[in-house]
Parts: sequence; structure tokens; C-alpha cells
Amino acid sequence: MKRLIKGGTLVDEVKSYQSDLLIENGLITRIAINIHPEPDMDLIDASGLLVMPGGIDVHTHFNIDVGLVRSCDDFASGTRAAACGGTTTIVDHMGFGPAGCSLHHQLEVYHDYAAGKAVIDYSFHGVIQHVNDSILEEMQSMVEKEGISSFKLYLTYQYKLDDGAVLRALRRLNQVGALATVHPENDAAITQRRAEFLAQGMTAPLYHALSRPLECEAEAIARMINLAKLAGDCPLYIVHLSNGLGLDYIRLAKASGQPVWTETCPQYLLLDEQYYLREDALKFILSPPLRPKGEQDKLWVGIGEGSVDVVATDHCTFPYQQKVALGKQDFSRCPNGLPGVENRMTLLFSEGVMSGRISPSRFVDLTSAKPAHLFGLWPQKGCLRPGSDADLVLFNPDLSDVIRYENMHDNAGYSPYEGYICKGGPVMTLSRGEVIAQYGKFIGQAGRGQFIYRQSFHHAEKEAQHEPS
Repeated sequence: MKRLIKGGTLVDEVKSYQSDLLIENGLITRIAINIHPEPDMDLIDASGLLVMPGGIDVHTHFNIDVGLVRSCDDFASGTRAAACGGTTTIVDHMGFGPAGCSLHHQLEVYHDYAAGKAVIDYSFHGVIQHVNDSILEEMQSMVEKEGISSFKLYLTYQYKLDDGAVLRALRRLNQVGALATVHPENDAAITQRRAEFLAQGMTAPLYHALSRPLECEAEAIARMINLAKLAGDCPLYIVHLSNGLGLDYIRLAKASGQPVWTETCPQYLLLDEQYYLREDALKFILSPPLRPKGEQDKLWVGIGEGSVDVVATDHCTFPYQQKVALGKQDFSRCPNGLPGVENRMTLLFSEGVMSGRISPSRFVDLTSAKPAHLFGLWPQKGCLRPGSDADLVLFNPDLSDVIRYENMHDNAGYSPYEGYICKGGPVMTLSRGEVIAQYGKFIGQAGRGQFIYRQSFHHAEKEAQHEPS
């Protein structure tokens, strides 16, 4: 089937331009100023709309088991929400498996979770919960045979890694051509502060934030940067950056030429720690926690200047009633995480593009092109060019809407952005040429999403070197 998108403004990570776009068999096949419609073409009138690569969210947690509970969005509901928000590919962070399990164990578990459910294309990040010779050896086949070219390390939580284990892992990831992603928080400092607060009966949600101050995050970022340097400049990706001090350390590393990148999330750009004083404060428990309002401007500066590379979501949902049941008397027992996969594109477009902070092309770079480059998806995903998957989102910059959970498609039961007035938003999402969401309604089918074999980070670097300037 042929589908012609006509009359729109195409936006890639470099420029905006008037052109038509032809889709055949799920791929972009032609881009030209005036493509003449033919009788067998399905015509989409994009007049007044921006036609952009579909969003790529490289930080979700669908169906994750965190010990006490499991998140309430699986790969059906989570990807459905993503599609309605203009996201066409996700890379999910696999959760921890049984103690001592192999890397492939969790990969098999997650393939079972997603197959037959995902409505958009997907991949996974490997998760390293312990380090020994067997795990180090296994990394190569994960990259080369399974197409898993990025791995998550945690410096806190149940399977936190000490510095020696981190260094061994980084060296091996560098050898096999993988990108190391890290959750950076100083676990020892957090554990001590949390214990002190709880011993004094300070159990309210605000103490979640106070037990994990930004210095705990920034210190761990600096430590990881130095360990990556010691590992022969292992490519390093800092997830969910929430503060300016950590960004300063990242700027220093970038200025020295070290291969370091970072993402932030809408919650750190728009919400602040005052939310922990609200009656429904438990809705906003996540780690790292929301920060003082002044940190938002520092992150926006990083986005504008290019030192922040990606905006993802860290979508990880637990019903509010569940959070209350577990955490009302003790913040430390409240499951961590917020919904956001459906709102990311709209919020960043409204607060970034429509406010004048960033250009439409910078928006595409943050939400699609740069994630595709870093995570081995380029040029299949994240770009507008013949031969690429026709993963597209059509945005109406004149649209005005208010975020209401009743219009959302996840299972969280609430939105942390309830009542936000957004300027501009997605009106159509296409995945491999198929219209799967339109005007806030999901019209796709569960199970149509495909697992994407991702190229190694070494391959991605070579691709980037050959990109036209």
C-alpha cells in the first residue's frame, strides 16, 4: 500500500522544509516538493502540520517487578500510551531477575513480556546485577547475536554494583561495543540519611527527597565519569539527570572529549520538590526525586546549549492507591516511579518549542534522532530519508489542550501533569506507515510491534562519522 503525506512541513534534526513524503510497504520511499497523488495512494493532508520522525523513548519500565509490587503498565498498555503521545519506538530497561541469573535469562523473560502485546517497535537494555567472568563473557553474544547494545548499571537499589565491579563491567562493555547506561546515586549516603530520618519519625514524602539530595546524584555521576575514563573511555550514558551540579560534571567530561551523554525527563523540567508538600505527594515519589525549582532552569540551559542530549521519561507506573497503601506511614516503602510516556512529546514541544526555548529541529534531535544514533537504531529509526521506517508523528502547532488523565491510555490512574495547558500536540502517529493513533484515539493493534535488533555502539559511531554535515 502507498500512502502520501502531502502539504506538510517536514522537520528533521537539522532543518524544517516544505515537502511531500511517500510511504510504500512501511518505508519512506520518496521526499519531494510536489508528489502527484495516484489513484492507489492513501492521501493524508498535512497542511499546517509538522511532519517529524516518531519519538523514541529510551527509558521506560514496563511490567517491571520491583520486589513488593509490579508496575501496572505492561507492553500493551505502555506502548499504547506511547503511540497516542507520538512515540513509535521504546527501549525498555529490563528489571532485575533472580539472584545470580545470566544476562540472557532476563532477555528471554522480556521477550515473553513484549511479544504479542507491544503496539510499536521496541528493544531492551541489558541489566547487569552482578559481575563475574561468566557475565563478562556473555556480554559479547548479547551485543552481536541478540542486538542488545546498551546495558544498565545501578549504583543503588538491591543489586547495586561496587566500584570494582563497575570498572570490570565498563572495560568489557567498551571491548564489545556497548554503551554503558547508569543510574547514579550514592547508595551509602542515601542509606544513612534515610535511616536517620526514619529513626526520628520523619516518614512524610518530603523526606524521600531530603534523603536523596542532589549531591548524592552528582557525586555518583562524577565517579562514573572517572571510572569510564579509567576503562579506556568507555561510552557512558547518564540516565534521568535531575540537577545542575551533575550537569556541570558532564560538561567537564564533554569538554575534555570524553564520550559521555545524558538524558533528562519532563518531570525534572516541570515539577519540583514542593509537590512533596501536597496531600497527594506520594504520587510524585521517584528516584532521583524532584528537585528545588531552581534546578529546572539549569537543565533547560543544558537542553538549549546541547549538553543535555536526550529527553526520555523513566515511565514506571504504580496506582496511587497502591502507593498510599504501602507508603502512607513510611516514604521508604512507597514504590518509585511516575507515568509520562504519553505526555513527553507534547510537554517538550509546548514548553520547549512553543515557548521559544528550542527549535523544532532541536526537538526532533532530543526526542528521536539522538536516541536513534546513541542506541543503534539509526538510520532505520529517528530520521526522514528514503529507506528508513515510516515512523512518523504529525504535530499541530496550533492545537491547545489540557492534560487530563481521563484522556490518557496508560494504567496509572493519574497524571502528574494533570491540568497542564499545552500548546501544540500530536494529531497522528504512524508506525512503519500504519496509522496507529489519531486525534488522541488509539486505532492500532496489540502485538504489531516488532523487536528491533540494535547495532553495536562501535557501528553507531561509524554511521555518525559518515553522516553529512
